[in-house]
Amino acid sequence: MYNNQDNEEKEIEAIKLIDQAETFADKGKGDDAIKLYEKAAQIYLDLGSYIKLDELFARIIQIISQFKNHIQASYRLKSIIRKTEELKLYEVSAKLLIHLGNLSYSMNDWETAGDSWRKASEYLFEEDPEEFNSLSSILLLKAGQVYERSQLTKDQGKRLILKAVMKINKFDELYQKAEKRAQFLISNKEFEAAADKFYTISTYFKKALNNLGDILSETESKDTMLNAKARFIHFVAEYQTVSAICLAATDNPDFKEKIEYLGKDSIKRFKESISMLKEYLFPIKTDFDKEIILRVTFDTMLLTIIQRILGIEEIICSEYLFNNIEKNKALTEELKKSPYFKITEKIEELGLRDTLGDLLKIHLGHFEKIKNTLISHFM
Repeated sequence: MYNNQDNEEKEIEAIKLIDQAETFADKGKGDDAIKLYEKAAQIYLDLGSYIKLDELFARIIQIISQFKNHIQASYRLKSIIRKTEELKLYEVSAKLLIHLGNLSYSMNDWETAGDSWRKASEYLFEEDPEEFNSLSSILLLKAGQVYERSQLTKDQGKRLILKAVMKINKFDELYQKAEKRAQFLISNKEFEAAADKFYTISTYFKKALNNLGDILSETESKDTMLNAKARFIHFVAEYQTVSAICLAATDNPDFKEKIEYLGKDSIKRFKESISMLKEYLFPIKTDFDKEIILRVTFDTMLLTIIQRILGIEEIICSEYLFNNIEKNKALTEELKKSPYFKITEKIEELGLRDTLGDLLKIHLGHFEKIKNTLISHFM
């Protein structure tokens, strides 16, 4: 620790270093200027003067921005970020990472841009979840969108966009807690209470869906918007379907009207989600995204299931899946390989009850942890 006299001497030393750094910066010697700024920053760090630290790193960013060589600028930023991370200066690290993300984006380095914005989001949320919730969510969204541009990080990008939209709507943690509670209720065969929980979760996604247009710009990235919208429509329909199945499991005739309402609304939403995913898939000729193939066929299977539960056949689901995409033979062949499509066909041929055993053997997404209890109840 320094005493007062030492503090004054150290502050004078820091001011001199900053003056020398400014002289170097004026002469275009950016790297030399940054080295002196870093020495001054270390002094302010030892003195515990974090306001000055913030000012210094903001100035360092300004100077790095003037580097003509972007690779050199990126290297310099990464070096400084490592130091601030070691010192656990999370807010400062986040600001530097945002700038690194912007710089990497301008260089078409999608992975580094995504990594930088994602990490900045995490640091800000760690620093102050309340104050930085909005900025942290937006950075996560930007990371997800830029990850989608790279084949290596495409799947991670989709997951981050979903997480970001949930964070922006402030229900990411609520949703996880509610789902765990609903799973516990089902394991205890408290089907009515579980139905209420699953319906509550569906309302979270409905709210996010309504706000999606304010968060994602369709003109900026049509595929991102299409994918995200289909995903949230799917979640609303899926959780409503689970809610309806739980109510059906109570064997209480008083719930007939509610089951019909949830089922019919879910049918409409599954059809919309399937149509949107087909629109996304149709222009692609090869190398189809396996996750999207599984999602569109999973929705088709759920659509078949909910129709059978309601005792209606509004559409033949296996035919609906291929409407308007028959010309893309490679796509139709890929869809037919999906295990969910094969179950859809079996339900249509033999009925739901005779296909319950097959449903027990296949991974059912959000149904997975509850499928044994629910399916066994209807067998």
